[in-house]
Amino acid sequence: MALQPGDKFGRYELVSWVGRGGMAETWRARWMGDAGVTKSVLIKKVLPGFVADEAFVSMFVNEARISATLSHGNIAQVFDFGRVDEQYFLAMELVDGAPLHRIMKRAATTGLPRLPIPIATYIALEICRGLHYAHTRTDDKGVPLGIVHRDISPDNVLVSYEGQVKIVDFGIAKARMARNFQTEPGVVKGKYLFFSPEQARGREVDARTDVWATGLVLYEMLCGQPPVSGSQASVMMRMANGEFPSPREVHPGLPEELDDIVMKALSVDLSARYESANAFGDALAGFLYSHSPRFSTMSLAYLARVLFRGDMAQEGRELSVPPSFIDELTLWRQQAERPTQVPPARGLAPVAIEVPPPAVDKTPVAPTELRARTTGRGMLVGAAVAVGVIWGGIYGSFGQPLSQSSEVLMNPAYPIPGQLDDIRPGSAAVLAEEARKMAQRALDSGAYRDAVDFANQCLDSVPDHPQCLLTSGASLARAGRFTEAANQYQRFVLRHPRHSLMPTARTLVEEYTRKSAEEQPVQPSGGAEATAPGSVPPPRVAPAGYKVIYDQEAPASRAVSSERAIPANSPIREVVRDARNLMGARKYREAIGVAEWCVKLDPYNADCYLVLGTTYSRLNLPDIGAQYYRRFLEHAPSNHSSRPSVTKLLKKYDSKHKR
Repeated sequence: MALQPGDKFGRYELVSWVGRGGMAETWRARWMGDAGVTKSVLIKKVLPGFVADEAFVSMFVNEARISATLSHGNIAQVFDFGRVDEQYFLAMELVDGAPLHRIMKRAATTGLPRLPIPIATYIALEICRGLHYAHTRTDDKGVPLGIVHRDISPDNVLVSYEGQVKIVDFGIAKARMARNFQTEPGVVKGKYLFFSPEQARGREVDARTDVWATGLVLYEMLCGQPPVSGSQASVMMRMANGEFPSPREVHPGLPEELDDIVMKALSVDLSARYESANAFGDALAGFLYSHSPRFSTMSLAYLARVLFRGDMAQEGRELSVPPSFIDELTLWRQQAERPTQVPPARGLAPVAIEVPPPAVDKTPVAPTELRARTTGRGMLVGAAVAVGVIWGGIYGSFGQPLSQSSEVLMNPAYPIPGQLDDIRPGSAAVLAEEARKMAQRALDSGAYRDAVDFANQCLDSVPDHPQCLLTSGASLARAGRFTEAANQYQRFVLRHPRHSLMPTARTLVEEYTRKSAEEQPVQPSGGAEATAPGSVPPPRVAPAGYKVIYDQEAPASRAVSSERAIPANSPIREVVRDARNLMGARKYREAIGVAEWCVKLDPYNADCYLVLGTTYSRLNLPDIGAQYYRRFLEHAPSNHSSRPSVTKLLKKYDSKHKR
């Protein structure tokens, strides 16, 4: 009879089924101790149909024998091993999170085709630490156990919602304590995509095989794809001969230092590969904390929480994620959308190269001094490296200089027509791009004031530049200037309503507006401690160029007509027009998003509610549409041209629903 949640399994109570592999299945379970003491564990048990499979049972027992000796923060611990009704099982540490391959897949579907460099580097670093511990384990007499995992892959790495990285599945690990310690000649074990050259050839393996596999995992995290693909024979042959591109050839935006680290781990020549997982980990640590000195393990935790928020919600729980991380995630997605290739000069094969960002001077300077340094000629001199790379003799990876007529690929994911299409030297687009790179560099290094100043220069050259608005908002938020940060994000939402990052920016506006209100409460006129019930609320934070106007002399119970309260040239009218245009184009989801922000900007604007009512009605959601139509009538002036038709529609709706 099949097991069910709530069944007893030896000393454990099964809670929920987790999944099934080829020959085993896993369950969430609860160890029941005396006096009501319990502990959550993961039960991994052999499926009934494979109890008689001696080879698999031997491998399962081997996993228990090896794993039971390991106790390290980066290895999922085994607590118990035994048999229940002739079925072997392992009771393991329950890691509250997701496997790395699911992290990568979920990230790709939410705008992150590659994991951010700091996140990927940190995960690989933690894998190295766990592997080095296993590789150097000794028995009670100090004799090395010779443990080699041999199956490191994204499937066997777990990431918890607290930012922990855990290695699992030592089922095919080789160790001296295992009965089948010596691998038979010509026999290979593991997943062929992650075979080292020596493993693919069926030769004896050591710790450097796990170094290779970890390098492949890091490669896939950084590039969003394995080095090669195809049939098993093709992949094994090409990898064994080193016939694969470096990470920078796939993703030119990667730092050269990190590219070198990965390629050393993937050296076909064993003597050139890192001699240990610890040496590989040390190289990764040196890079990580020089490239991202402010990196925190909680960044990995927050990423996992954001990616699997829906899954946790189904379980009835929610783990906190601070707005600052949503801010950082927005920038990562923005960077993932930006192209990184530069077209070569005529007659040359395409060469992917990186335009390195210029160094940022972290020395505090007055804003006027900074502007003097970085505007006009000063800006071009300060960005000599970037300008030289873009417009001077660029050298590709083959040492061939590119001509000065070569153009930078300046097509952001959401270009602004007429502003970003001119990429001649000295054009507004080029100046904006230079300032954007400087702003991003300053933000990455923690020089937030400089980042704000550079972002503003970008916006001076190209108003409403999407990347610069996002960078400006992030810099202001990290500098603690939440009201201004909300302004920039709200401006981004209104100017780029169809941008893929618009929903994230909307979340940030809400968070930073709330945070600003908490830290700097608005004092109503007259010195009252709080706004009196029924009075007109203080204006919401509005983006630059947007102003919400209220008639303070109007009765508190009645909103003033938008036509009388909002000037004809007010940008709020542009928002209404955008919403109407989207609705007319049958882009109803986008229209609803823009109209909702219209309401947030000015909750008394009748036209915002009119668009919402009409859109929901066209979506065949009359109940919701009727609610917004009623709000329209509350705020619309008596002479509004749409008032008669809306009144007629509501009468028909009320009659049908016997209101």
